[in-house]
Amino acid sequence: MRGGEFVKKVLKYARRHNVAVEWRPDRGKGSHGLLILGTRRTVVRNPKDELKTGTYHAMLKQLGLTEKDIF
Repeated sequence: MRGGEFVKKVLKYARRHNVAVEWRPDRGKGSHGLLILGTRRTVVRNPKDELKTGTYHAMLKQLGLTEKDIF
């Protein structure tokens, strides 16, 4: 999954569950951006690049989500 796809899926999850979400591409160094879901946050690396499995799972954990939540 690419970083941009991850952001879209989290945005969709937030709309379905009425949770505040914010994508801040300007709040990171270089191509990184900040994704805030409620009170939790994670850094998303270049949205155009493929996410590594460990990075993907760590981002889900930081947001308090599971794979089932966003699919």
